[in-house]
Amino acid sequence: MSAPASPPVYARPAPVRRATRAARTGASPFDPGETPLGRTRRARRMARELAVLHPDAHCELDFTNAFELLVATVLSAQTTDKTVNKVTPTLFARYPDAVALAGADRADLEEILKPTGFFRAKANSALGLAQALVERFDGEVPGRMADLVTLPGVGRKTANVVLGNAFGVPGLTVDTHFGRLVRRFGWTEEEDPVKVEAQIAELIPKKEWTDFSHRVIFHGRRVCHAKKAACGACGLAKWCPSYGIGPVDPEVAAKLVKTPAASDTE
Repeated sequence: MSAPASPPVYARPAPVRRATRAARTGASPFDPGETPLGRTRRARRMARELAVLHPDAHCELDFTNAFELLVATVLSAQTTDKTVNKVTPTLFARYPDAVALAGADRADLEEILKPTGFFRAKANSALGLAQALVERFDGEVPGRMADLVTLPGVGRKTANVVLGNAFGVPGLTVDTHFGRLVRRFGWTEEEDPVKVEAQIAELIPKKEWTDFSHRVIFHGRRVCHAKKAACGACGLAKWCPSYGIGPVDPEVAAKLVKTPAASDTE
């Protein structure tokens, strides 16, 4: 019998110390004087700690196959995974594959997608995506980055989500949370997602990319929030050059940590 999985930690009291220079002054947490080897070692130490903090990290979009994941990921733009998960059961019950979705009634599709916001644009995206799959890939989702990014509404972020979670091909998912955190960690100064992906790929072993992406995103949703990071309850505090951008008191910080049920409300 295998041992039960470790429970998620999420909050871990951080040793109280002075806020970093970046946190005090608003300077970039990226240190150009840090050697590539030093940055790689620090990044991998933080990545190992993320695995301890978030052993439950996973894709928070519900899906049963590559087609469902691809469509759900496209629909998740400018809304939460939680909202998408509320509409996809109805969507996929009515339109279970690319052929069915390509022939969907626009008014019906818009009505289903209305809760996600921007529903007219998303209906256009879903129809265009399904039609392209039917016309160019016999209705099947391709398993290569080069093919996926030719589809309407699909960039590298969406392609990496699909490749990593539906095809088992390692990929880094540079969404808003991921980009914000790796910049706070001082691993990169880049804002462009493609450049961020390339730099982080140099720091983290390829076989870990998909799971690592989930852990960073979990941490961004649960602990390292955009507006007020829970620095005093963060297990990465000792290695983070942004320590102090949020409350450092462990009790105050712990109250900011979100539960899994609330984690996808940002």
